[in-house]
Amino acid sequence: MNIGFFTDSYLPGIDGVTYTIRAWRDRLEDRGHEVYVVYPASSHDPDEREIPVPSLPNPFYRQYRVPTYRRLSTLPDLDVVHCHGPASTGLMGRRYAKKRGVTSVYTHHTPVEDYFVQGLKLQSLAGIAGRAYVAYENRFLQSFDCVTASTSRIRRNVTPRRLPVGIEADTFRPVADSRFASDEPTVGYSGRMTRKKHVGELLRLADRRPDLRFELVGEGPVRDDLERGAPANVQFRDFLPREDLPAFYSALDVFVTASTCDTLGLSTLEANACGTPVAAADVPPFDRTIGDDNGARFEHGDLDDMERAVVDCLEGDRPTREAVEEFSVERTIDELEEIYGVS
Repeated sequence: MNIGFFTDSYLPGIDGVTYTIRAWRDRLEDRGHEVYVVYPASSHDPDEREIPVPSLPNPFYRQYRVPTYRRLSTLPDLDVVHCHGPASTGLMGRRYAKKRGVTSVYTHHTPVEDYFVQGLKLQSLAGIAGRAYVAYENRFLQSFDCVTASTSRIRRNVTPRRLPVGIEADTFRPVADSRFASDEPTVGYSGRMTRKKHVGELLRLADRRPDLRFELVGEGPVRDDLERGAPANVQFRDFLPREDLPAFYSALDVFVTASTCDTLGLSTLEANACGTPVAAADVPPFDRTIGDDNGARFEHGDLDDMERAVVDCLEGDRPTREAVEEFSVERTIDELEEIYGVS
């Protein structure tokens, strides 16, 4: 089967969408399918099944480029169109599916409206833009044969098929690596540093608990401000290569997130697969993915409760890897093939 992934986010950028596309593509191709990735042209050197679309710089997020247009006649013959974003490349995929009459699938990865305040600065303006965007995406999603999401709660007027991104359990497993080892109890985080991720809450905890060491991995528009206000027991790192993440997660005593904008929180489940418990805010999706077997939840914005959850994780012994077996990427690929109509 020839499958086309149409994405507005791709290499060399690092985020959950890029990771997902790489993981799904690798495993689908292992099963004999040919997967083409249509993406905004960048400095990434494409292989024979990566198809760049001319693009422009993004004035709001340097990591992401704005795709323009590529003629549908230049694309290969596809049996399935699978879109991973609602912007220009996603629109191109939808047009292809309509014109060729092939199966169309959309995966909702990110509540984009939550990030508008980062670029527009004013909360009121971001709210107006967010409502307009949601109205647009509602219409966009309704034009697909199937919409999937890691959670059934995506704040859209569709009922998505629940399809977790999937943990690469063969890669994310406990690993001993001296590069990240420490004699001090270590609290960690890995992900984008934006307002809705609330990484500043971790700095508040670090200030209260100088006996703990904090390792924060990631990049984003608020990182400079966070670094300027960080206490001495906090170390910042740039995004790590994918192959280094298992060692990083394994070296942590607890992974912490105060994010309120995740659809699955893949990094939390990857940390669990590496044997590390997770302390997470008691908000979606963590109210369904983080429980007694793999971590503890805390009231968002409550520093005392956050500290309690972290201490609970530090002192407890949990079967975290077994707790997240249901999120295996192999199960996800089984379901994808069913959605695609593979006999």
